[in-house]
Amino acid sequence: MRRYETIYILRPNLGEEEINTIIDNTNAIILSEGGTIILLDRWGLRKLAYPIKKENQGTYILCDYATEPAAVLELERKFRIDDSVLKYMTIKLADNITAEKIEQAKVDIATRKAAKESGESEETEEFEADDISSSDE
Repeated sequence: MRRYETIYILRPNLGEEEINTIIDNTNAIILSEGGTIILLDRWGLRKLAYPIKKENQGTYILCDYATEPAAVLELERKFRIDDSVLKYMTIKLADNITAEKIEQAKVDIATRKAAKESGESEETEEFEADDISSSDE
């Protein structure tokens, strides 16, 4: 299996039910090849940098997953056919990923979300620790 990240932009006039249907269909394609969804993040309605298919806004969806390359081909084929999808982009993050690495990625994402919600991030703590040690010298 390989690890991928796909971001896709849906038309802004779609209802919540239609958006959920597209997300469910996308997830079903990934899972049908024995894949795993690591992260599904709905960014919501955002302004586009430039008009796409005469639309100035779009609903952004980010999906981080591990699956076989055949699933990605099918996913992108469906995106090309579906008029509700304005734009999509898939990036391969890793050539080979094991079940242990998938679980570790899920844990890492959960801890980052928890740190972000609590108001402190790990980067801030490391930066402060470096500042303290360099100021003592």
